[in-house]
Amino acid sequence: MTDATAPYSHPFSRNDPSPIAQWFWTVDRTLLGAALILIGLGVALSFASSPAAILADESITDPFHYSWRMIVFSTGGIGAMLTLSLLSPRGVRRIAVLALLGAIVVMAMLPFIGDTVKGAARWVNLGPFSLQPSEFAKPSLIVFAAWMFAEGKKGQGVPGVSIAFGFYAVTVALLLIQPDIGQTLLITTTFMAVFFMAGVPLRWVAVLMGAFAAGMTAIYLLFPHVQSRVAKFVAPGIEDTHQIDRASEAIRAGGLVGRGIGEGVMKRSVPDLHTDFIYSVGAEEFGLVLSLAMIALYAFIVIRGMRRAMKLNDPFEQTAAAGLFMLIGLQASINVAVNLNLIPTKGMTLPFISYGGSSMLAMGVTMGFALALTRRRPGAYEPGASLTRPRRLLMS
Repeated sequence: MTDATAPYSHPFSRNDPSPIAQWFWTVDRTLLGAALILIGLGVALSFASSPAAILADESITDPFHYSWRMIVFSTGGIGAMLTLSLLSPRGVRRIAVLALLGAIVVMAMLPFIGDTVKGAARWVNLGPFSLQPSEFAKPSLIVFAAWMFAEGKKGQGVPGVSIAFGFYAVTVALLLIQPDIGQTLLITTTFMAVFFMAGVPLRWVAVLMGAFAAGMTAIYLLFPHVQSRVAKFVAPGIEDTHQIDRASEAIRAGGLVGRGIGEGVMKRSVPDLHTDFIYSVGAEEFGLVLSLAMIALYAFIVIRGMRRAMKLNDPFEQTAAAGLFMLIGLQASINVAVNLNLIPTKGMTLPFISYGGSSMLAMGVTMGFALALTRRRPGAYEPGASLTRPRRLLMS
């Protein structure tokens, strides 16, 4: 006989003590859904772009070659996101440290084992796939830096700020050796934001801003390809701007609702259309409606994620989660701005949407870390914090 007074727990209910059930009721399912929608859009746009993208490689005969690979990459990214979102904050720290160390080691070996593409050695050839370690260094460095800043503020003798800056300097130096200026700017900007959010004195922020300006000047003077890209942006009538001109034409041709699925024509003359310029492909075939919808999804993820992060009690969790959401937002903003010819070209992928195994997996890692840190654990949030709809916290 069972105790009639004992509460009955349905499988996968709020009272179900299984790890999966607890994850389901504590993770932000709205943020997860927004990320999955973006990934779905990426797969859909890969079918629109793949037939035109294969024209650049005569060895590829399947018109949907990149689409099938995009499905594989997306499956891996979703798997990484869901798996990592199950972690505790301590687990997030451990994985981030291991990933950062691994990325640094591989980046240090790139001059010897890396594949050089368009004058940059950024990838390691792994047979049918290529790995870009800098993609995984981005979220890992943000989590590690947030941890070190939090430890440094405890006043227990841990030189957290010095350690964080040391790893940042090593990462940036390895990026400049490749060279990868776009990733350097993104990591630097996000690192500065995390440094500011960690509550450091304003004088340190001023010093860092001055160092950033000096560094950007030095990069411009030392790297001819950076000078060329700036010149193309400043003087489009003098320098060759074929790539961005075709992307701009594709966006304008799309109008309000686009030419229709598979009806885009400008994409056939847009280099890297399935990677850096996938936004222009979507704008031509689906118009301003889809373009604004994508931007709205990114804005939703960043705003909702930042609001949840700011209500966390733990300084590390708060800063790390905010930094990860900011990383997603900044990368998306840079890609869209390049497509709209608002800034010089950077070679930056559109998160969750651009073709690329390393980019998709790294975005899955980034979102997985962020979802794990913002879960509704007992005591994780400030007492009385309103997180959209009130839900009863699961008791461990």
